Amino acid sequence: MRMVDIILKKRDGGKLSKEEIDFFVKGVVDGSIPDYQASALLMAICFRGMDDEETLNLTLAMAHSGDIVDLSGIPSVKVDKHSTGGVGDKTTLILAPIVASFGVPVAKMSGRGLGHTGGTIDKLESIPGFCTEISEEEFINTVKNIGLAVAGQTGNLAPADKKLYALRDVTGTIESIPLISASIMSKKLAAGADAIVLDVKVGSGAFMKTLDEAKALARTMVGIGNGAGKKTVAVITDMDRPLGNAVGNALEVKEAIDVLSGKGPDDITEVCITLAGKMLELAGKGSFEKCVSMAKNAISDGSALEKLRQMIRAQKGLDKVIDDPGLLPQARYAREYKAASGGYLMSIISDKLGTASMLLGAGRATKEDTIDPAAGIVLIKKPGDRVEAGEPIMKLYAGSEHLFEDSVRMLDEAVIISDTPPEKTPLIIDIIE
Repeated sequence: MRMVDIILKKRDGGKLSKEEIDFFVKGVVDGSIPDYQASALLMAICFRGMDDEETLNLTLAMAHSGDIVDLSGIPSVKVDKHSTGGVGDKTTLILAPIVASFGVPVAKMSGRGLGHTGGTIDKLESIPGFCTEISEEEFINTVKNIGLAVAGQTGNLAPADKKLYALRDVTGTIESIPLISASIMSKKLAAGADAIVLDVKVGSGAFMKTLDEAKALARTMVGIGNGAGKKTVAVITDMDRPLGNAVGNALEVKEAIDVLSGKGPDDITEVCITLAGKMLELAGKGSFEKCVSMAKNAISDGSALEKLRQMIRAQKGLDKVIDDPGLLPQARYAREYKAASGGYLMSIISDKLGTASMLLGAGRATKEDTIDPAAGIVLIKKPGDRVEAGEPIMKLYAGSEHLFEDSVRMLDEAVIISDTPPEKTPLIIDIIE
């Protein structure tokens, strides 16, 4: 089998066989296929696409290119969740304790943030002492003991994805539904869960900017999950507006605690209740309506907050932050961002808000950058609110005063004030099953 023949076949619109896809993925991982040939096939896939069978075979080959986490020693149905990334998206910190409080094991491997999107691991590491780099044995034992663990991805989880993503990033081949789907789902399948709930974001703060793109991605990923024998559902949620009020690592941990205490913002609460309801439904806990009610009760009776406390303690974090969020990292400097004119807050462009938070130190422009866990932004006003000229819209936090200047310039582009209020749109746009 020759790589050039596989490239030519896809270039001319042909369908790749499982054997050809396996040959390609194996060659990428062991280095026998050079980058220029791998990049050529990626570009051919971008132009010609892949059908459902090809996409499933690519995903399975990538998932089996490294370690497969064995969760069989954990009893009951294991449900995983993945978000395609957004601004202020602290859903894992909220819904994982909700689901685990009902005896449904949540063994979650998460990543770090890059660019305008945040990462769950960065958020958890803002809790003093919290350890995300734990062995697979510790990870599984923690889930067995308390029903919940969130850890960083292992070094050999879907290594084909790491190599292919690095090539896609520098060859203009990121925007391909089959390649995006295979990248996300290969890691989810390798993580070993029995069922998967996908939170597919759409809008200015999401990777998928249009609803058609988001639906296409959701359908493809659901097809992959079900084709691989995993019960899979996708919830399409709005990311044209920031989720919750906090953007930044310690700030988002505090907001997650607020939500689990029953006093968090309505929007993030609604999204988390919906996602948790779907996770509980896939775990066999009843109808979706019943599971949504259960999720609400886990917040009102305090059991979900207690489960978060147990996870923090089990992963060597300071669990006193649950009772006193002031123990989380605190920024040295704060500044208000004020409305330039009066009217209605029409929108806050989410990706620009995320970039403004990154410029304060809350995120990374490159993978090598360090972050300030205390930096970020808290919204005082939300889209749809009436504002007066000079009224504070948000509060900015940073470790150095000189960081405010670039962040404020970005916010000037992000904030749109109008004479008329914006049209109200739903947070939960669609559910793909």
